[in-house]
Amino acid sequence: MDAKRAHLTLAGPDAAAARGPYAPPGEHVARNPGLPLDLDLVLAQRVNRSAAERRAATIPTRRTVKKQWQAAWLLRAITMIDLTTLSGDDTAGNVQRLCAKAMRPLRPDLEAQLGVEGLHITTGAVCVYHQLVPIAVRALGDSGIPVAAVSTGFPAGLSPFATRVAEIRESVAAGAREIDIVITRGHVLRGDWEALYDEVRTFRDACGPAHMKAILGTGDLATLTNVARASMVAMMAGADFIKTSTGKTSLNATLGNNQVMLEAIRDFYLDTGVAIGMKPAGGIRTAKQALQFLIAVKETLGDAWLNNTRYRFGASALLNDLLRQIEKERTGAYQAPYYFSEAAESY
Repeated sequence: MDAKRAHLTLAGPDAAAARGPYAPPGEHVARNPGLPLDLDLVLAQRVNRSAAERRAATIPTRRTVKKQWQAAWLLRAITMIDLTTLSGDDTAGNVQRLCAKAMRPLRPDLEAQLGVEGLHITTGAVCVYHQLVPIAVRALGDSGIPVAAVSTGFPAGLSPFATRVAEIRESVAAGAREIDIVITRGHVLRGDWEALYDEVRTFRDACGPAHMKAILGTGDLATLTNVARASMVAMMAGADFIKTSTGKTSLNATLGNNQVMLEAIRDFYLDTGVAIGMKPAGGIRTAKQALQFLIAVKETLGDAWLNNTRYRFGASALLNDLLRQIEKERTGAYQAPYYFSEAAESY
């Protein structure tokens, strides 16, 4: 390994020292231009599963949000949701209701009591299948909320390659400003990093001006080392975000795979100066879970990632639980789930 990559052999505090002082990125969020595939850097990624899982398991026990800051963190979490509906029975009406909730997640009286009327709180995006992109675009109007489209044969990602590329282009043409692509997990399981790089790079080019989130399908990748390596390849190929999972498998976002991906983002930023976003998706249904994920972000990447330009939750049921917790902060009592209008509950 050459001298430029010598620090990759280090572990612990010495690794950070070898890179020099950490300078967080600024507020401007530039696209990831990508860089040539560096197999030495990819293969240098190794994860000790037991150590990673032990660290993730300690987050809920050693870090909490103090009561006086709970409401602020819960409101921040709302702004970081990709409010999602990805069901086979999705209709135009479902999507229109979802968009209405994305634009006004808080009741006006609750906004007034919290003193946040002027913040115009919305969710980070609305995520739908390609067929429903035009409906979501019209429903959101000039709200500024982007429409994200799942693409490339979601969720399996095994459609013919030309079809997957065409699907991206059609979603962008229909008005999607963010594209959630699915990688071919087989490339990772075979260690064919060149094929994975070429695939993601082609998808990135097809996205044009739309931001691209690369869904790794962490539950299908067998090892956390594979998660780290796939994360690195996707970032090299130009992904603006890396995303844990489709939400359609038995194992989706966990604190463990989230932590591995956050550390890959940190290492990529320290090596290149390019700040990549992160999106855990699937299985995050409670405010308590969301705060644990945000604490991991703050610990690993710092405050510069605690916004919806660099961190998103792929979720739907999460929003109502955040609203219930905010209501509890105000009144001291939980409200029944049906007290709030429903978003899609399947993601």
